[in-house]
Order: sequence, then C-alpha cells, then structure tokens
Amino acid sequence: MIYSTQISHLSDVLRPASPPREIAGVYTPDQIARLLDVVRTQGPWQLIIAQHFASVEELVATMSGAMPVDVEPSLDMFLTPTFRGYYANYSAVLYPELHDCFYNQVFLEHAKAYWGGAAYAKPQMMLFNINGPCGNTDPGHLDSPSFRGVRHENSPTWLCSVMGKSGLFQDYLIKMAQVITWFSHDAGSGFTYWPNGPAQPPARLQPPIYNRGVVVQNEMMMHRGEANGPIALQRPAGLSFETRFTGDPADKDNWRLMNGETVIAQHRTDELRFLVHWSGEVFEDFAELKMNMDGTHDLTHDQVFDTFIKDMRARGIAVEAPADPLHDQAFIRTLVAAYDFGSPAMYPTEAPVTPVYASAA
Repeated sequence: MIYSTQISHLSDVLRPASPPREIAGVYTPDQIARLLDVVRTQGPWQLIIAQHFASVEELVATMSGAMPVDVEPSLDMFLTPTFRGYYANYSAVLYPELHDCFYNQVFLEHAKAYWGGAAYAKPQMMLFNINGPCGNTDPGHLDSPSFRGVRHENSPTWLCSVMGKSGLFQDYLIKMAQVITWFSHDAGSGFTYWPNGPAQPPARLQPPIYNRGVVVQNEMMMHRGEANGPIALQRPAGLSFETRFTGDPADKDNWRLMNGETVIAQHRTDELRFLVHWSGEVFEDFAELKMNMDGTHDLTHDQVFDTFIKDMRARGIAVEAPADPLHDQAFIRTLVAAYDFGSPAMYPTEAPVTPVYASAA
C-alpha cells in the first residue's frame, strides 16, 4: 500500500498546468525555409544523447526509468539517430535571420494564455531536433524544468528532471510554456503525452503532423515522440556517439549522417522528422517577474541535495551524502529509484515503444 500511494503521488505531480492546446499552421513557408536553412548551413549537429548525458544513470533519470530486471542498461541501448541544435538560448537568438521566429509575439500570447492570462512572458530558448527514419526507445520523459537558481543552464539535465518528478521544489518552479511544432509527412508518427499523469491513459497528437504543434508545459508532463520511417532504416549501420547530421552542400534537399568523412546514411527532406521547440518563461504579475530576476529567492545545489537526502531518509531510504552528488552514479541511481514513476500505465496501440534491448542488438 505504501508503494501504491507513492506511485499515485508521483503520477499526480507529473501533470501540466493546463492540457496541451493543439495549433496548426504554426510557421509561415518562409520561416520554415529559414529554420531548415540554418540546419543545412550551420552544422554538423551532434546526437541529442551525446550532448546531454555522461552516463546511462543520468539518461534514465530523465525517463520513466523502468528496465527489464535481467537487462543491464547502457547508453548504447538508447542510441537513436536523432540530432539537436539551438536556434536561441539565454533569451538571445543565435542566428539573426530567425529574429521573428524567436521573438514571436504570437507565441508569447500563447504562453500567457496557457497560464490563465499571466501578465508577462519572455522567450527563453529555441532548439530543433531532426532525424530521418528513427526508432524511439524512450518510454516517456520530462523536458528539463527550471527552478529559481537551479536550471538547465547551470545544472545537469538529470538533476532538473528528478527535481521536477519529486514535487519537492514546486515553490521554486519557474512557470514555462512551450510551442512545439513538428514537420513530418509520416502517416504513422505523432506525439504521445500523458496530460493527467502517467498512471492515466495517454493522449496523442495524431499524424501526419506537418506544421502542427502544441502549446504545453512539457517540464511537468510525461511525453514522447514516436518512431518514424521504415523499421529497417531506423538504426543505420555504423551509428555511434560520434555520428553527425549535416546538409549536403551539393543538394539542398539531401541530408547526411556522417562518421568523420564517411556517409553512413542519406535522407531526402520529405523523409525527415523535424521538431522546432520554442520555450518561454511566464510570470503571473510584476512581483513574480521581479522575484525570478533579482535572485533573492533562489535555490542552491546544496539546498537541493539536502532536501532530497532529508526526504529520502524520512521515507526510510538509506542514503549517504556523496562527496560529488552531481556525478556520483550510485547516488543518482538512488534518486531515480526514490522519485521515479516507472513506465506509464499504457501507450497508444499505434505508437509502441521500441525495446531498448532489441535496438542495441
């Protein structure tokens, strides 16, 4: 009964401020062309997994964490040909030709409305994910939430994710909203999400999802992209942590996966699944805006780990304070076990999870 109560509590924590709101025709044809042109000309781009995770413990901490008991997880198991780059960060656009895409008044109004008519919002970050045919071993994850003083710019992705899952730091959570848009012609590839918590049935943005998206708080809602393309092409031979994605300089509609100078796969533009993720910070009123900006009510990493350790010990979990909690793999595993929901209760029949132990074979 204690276990069931804890699972129920964790599921209730992982609910967004509002249900996702579907939108269509998000970008103009000219904006889409410019967004893709940056991908084409400013690469090559690294795998997502290679950018954000130094160990399998850190990766699993962002996911639902469940693995078959007879399987020893490794980063290789989760290796899929999905690549990432940033269009904007720290509230600054990185490519002047995308100024109107990032400093987007329509998106800011979406963000304020999503939070019930908040007074202020500011753009914070904009990234893209891109891939050709690709499986998806992700059982469901949270995007990295931000807290006053501890956020993705100064903290590991895994830590912010576990802080969000735990529900212990809600008073420090920065209100955020995303406008997430997909460009894919795949008739079977959509977006699965759990708006009422991972113990409840999922919802799905139905494919095809070309220039369609959602306004959402993805930091507090389990979600996952879906596999796309022919199964036989979803894990190209030679894929490794060093693989890069880049445009073909001789053909603007051709895209390459490369290991050094060797091309291991090529895809046409209409075979891609391309995601553009815009994120904004939202403030209910001027007092909240000031509190978030002046740093007087910020968390520190020491406070975070002290809070975790006290809470785990109060729940009867034996844990020692590590010398290096940001990198101690045993400590990370303990945190994951303490604050992980496990796999969501159910998935859409049309969008199963690619087994990690099969994808690594």
